[in-house]
Amino acid sequence: MATKQNLIFGVNSVLEKLKASPQDVLEILLSNVSDRAAIRQVSREAASSQVRLVSANPKLLDQLAGGQRHQGVVARVEEYRYLPFSELLEQVVVSSRGERILILDGVTDPRNFGALLRSADGAGVRYVVIPKDRSVQASGTAIKASAGAALHLKIARVTNLRRAILELKRMEYWVVGLDAGSSESIYDRSYPPRLVIVLGSEGKGVRPIILRECDFLTSIPMHGKVGSLNVAVAGAVFLYELLRQQRLKDAVSKT
Repeated sequence: MATKQNLIFGVNSVLEKLKASPQDVLEILLSNVSDRAAIRQVSREAASSQVRLVSANPKLLDQLAGGQRHQGVVARVEEYRYLPFSELLEQVVVSSRGERILILDGVTDPRNFGALLRSADGAGVRYVVIPKDRSVQASGTAIKASAGAALHLKIARVTNLRRAILELKRMEYWVVGLDAGSSESIYDRSYPPRLVIVLGSEGKGVRPIILRECDFLTSIPMHGKVGSLNVAVAGAVFLYELLRQQRLKDAVSKT
């Protein structure tokens, strides 16, 4: 049986893949007209992991990357392995302090997805849940936009997002939805450690059926002429407010 393959591209994405799971890298194609330091770094990392290197014409790399910026590096990798939701539940239930779990309700732009994954990783979030249908997936574009952060996160896909939220609530997780219509600001509340953060799609936000399952709703205050932020920016603002609060609590507990 042939191995299912994906393509990832860009220096950072490929380097992070080599760090995270070199065994999944089938081969790396490098531009045969570039001798940039970054290309040499990829070559060294691949050689140390005994990954096959192939010299390739830039036109071929352009074709493989679908015309997107690849920086002279494209890797053929085994198909992205999502974390089964049942395993996510098993892992978070044994977490002594609890986890922050990011749920994305219908984000469809791979660049927004990648940016959210990068912010989540930076803010200490380890788990992400997305729906199987009408949602972006962990594609090469998303992985590149995440600067490789997607390769260090545990992403689960579920058939029914509402049911997944209910499962987490049964495990005593609180659920907060980011909703521009909420009168409560993200800065008005202290958040529990066992927390699910729900962000909605680029155009319509969180669906009403999902909003109804949130324990509370909150919004980012806007003082300009524009009424809302891009979902990737809004998510980053909220995730880092959660990190700020957690750092304050940790500092207090040490005194």
